[in-house]
Amino acid sequence: MAPSTPAQPELPVDADSTSLRAILRHQASTVTVVTAPGTPPVGFTATSFTSVSLEPPIVSFCLNLASSSWPTVSRSRHVAVHLLAHGQRELARTFATSGVDRFAGPTQWRPGPQGVPILDGVLAWLLCRVVDRLTVGDHAIVLAEPELLRHADVGTPLLYHRGGYAGLDPPVDRAGVA
Repeated sequence: MAPSTPAQPELPVDADSTSLRAILRHQASTVTVVTAPGTPPVGFTATSFTSVSLEPPIVSFCLNLASSSWPTVSRSRHVAVHLLAHGQRELARTFATSGVDRFAGPTQWRPGPQGVPILDGVLAWLLCRVVDRLTVGDHAIVLAEPELLRHADVGTPLLYHRGGYAGLDPPVDRAGVA
């Protein structure tokens, strides 16, 4: 079988930060909000959340070292990762906006275990104990072990793709499919 060729082949370009950013816009990512306790508490929107290991359970997310949330996260023993539902675009925008009180109305939240802010109405949340932080370039990779979690049995995730928020079609009920 001969390799396929695109109608107009693209020439490769140098992998600098601008071209990498352009490529990464093609990757759909789950939108999460990470919160940490503090006075005041902090939180930020992240699309870098991923599972690292199941045995032991370890997850990760990345945070820019210049972020206003980094000083608190760099000292926090616990954080919460919230997976946003498709209808939570405004919540994602709130936690992605600098210079605003992200925990003021209309954001609904409560203090959770270890004093970590837990957002209401999300698809799922994980309370995690931070086990390590690695500085790589202008970001920190935070590794954390989930200790408690909660998830809804309904809903689809909010995604980030090509510079905007998107969602998935509701899942098809496979029970009735022959």
